Amino acid sequence: MGTFSKILSALLVLTVLVAAGVWFTFETYTRSPMQKELRQIPLVVPAGASFNQIIDDMARQGALTHPYAFRLLVRLRKQQQNLKAGEYLLNTGWTPERLLKELVTGKGILYTLTFQEGLPWWVIAKKIEQQGFAKVEDFSRVIHDPEFLKKHNIPFPDAEGFLFPETYKLSKPREMNEASAEDVASMLVHMFWQKTAPLWGDSRPSPEVLKKIIILASLVEKETGVPEERERVSGVYENRLEMGMRMQADPTIIYGLGKSFDGDIRRTDIRNKKNKYNTYQHRGLPPGPICSPGLEAIKAALNPEQHKYLFFVSKGDGSHKFSKTLKEHNNAVRKYQLRRKK
Repeated sequence: MGTFSKILSALLVLTVLVAAGVWFTFETYTRSPMQKELRQIPLVVPAGASFNQIIDDMARQGALTHPYAFRLLVRLRKQQQNLKAGEYLLNTGWTPERLLKELVTGKGILYTLTFQEGLPWWVIAKKIEQQGFAKVEDFSRVIHDPEFLKKHNIPFPDAEGFLFPETYKLSKPREMNEASAEDVASMLVHMFWQKTAPLWGDSRPSPEVLKKIIILASLVEKETGVPEERERVSGVYENRLEMGMRMQADPTIIYGLGKSFDGDIRRTDIRNKKNKYNTYQHRGLPPGPICSPGLEAIKAALNPEQHKYLFFVSKGDGSHKFSKTLKEHNNAVRKYQLRRKK
C-alpha cells in the first residue's frame, strides 16, 4: 500500500472516529438533564411561531442549553412543524428529548376547573369565563346550538342537565372564542356520557325516557343534599306524577326566574303562570332540567324509593320530614317552618 493510500485510510478512520464521537456526544446530550440546577421556567409559544423562534425564546429565558444541538434534534426527529402553541411550564432538569415531547404533545400547563352538583348553566358559564377558558356569550351560543345538541344526543333545546359536575384538568386557550367554548362544553358533555354509561346497560335510554330521568334527577339534586334522602325524594315525585298532582317544587320557580332571582320566592312568583317552570301552576315535570345533577341524583331518578309519601318539608338542618297526607304535612310545616320563622 502506497503512502497516499495509508494517509487516506488513516483520514477515513479518523473521520469515522470523529463522527462516532460527535454522535455519541449528541446522543448523550439528548438523554441528559440540561442543567443541574432545577428551575421551572414559564414559556408562552404564540400561534404561528417558527421552531427557530421557539428555540431562541427558550434559550434566552434559560430553559434550554446548546440551542444548536436542540435544533439538530428537532430536525432529526422531523418535528419542525409539530411544535404546538400554548402556555408551558418548563423544567431545566428535563432532558432535551423530554422537552421536545412536551412541545410536540402541546399539553402545556393544566389548570383545574371544578363544578359542584346542582349549578344552572349560566353559573357554570360564568365560572368558565372567570377562569379564562371561554366567554359567557360564546358558551351560551354553543350549548343552545341545535347542531351541538344533535352531535351530543341531547334531547333538549339546550345542554342544561348534561354539563357534568366534576373536577377537570385542561390547558387555557390562546384566545377565548366560540371554538374554545365548544371545547369546554364538549368536555363536560363527554364526561356526562362517560360517567352515566354504566347506568344504561346495553343501550342508552330513548330521548323521551332520558328527558324524564335528567329532569327528575335535577329536581332531586336541588331538593336535598342528604345522600340517604335522594331516592325517597325521587319516590315522592314519582308518586305525584302517577296521581296527577303538581310537583310544587320551589327550585323550579327559582330556575324559571333565572338570573333575576334575588333570593326570595314571593306569592306573585308562586301564582305566576307565565313561568313555564312554575310547578305550582303547571302539572307534571318542568319542560327541562333545572341544573346539571350529579351521578348519585341520576341514580336516584332511575331508582325511586317505593313508598306512599307525597310531601316533604325542610327541618332546617339539611334533612326533611316526609309525610303521606296533607294533614301530616301541614303539621310538619307548622313544626319546622312556621315556628322557626317566629
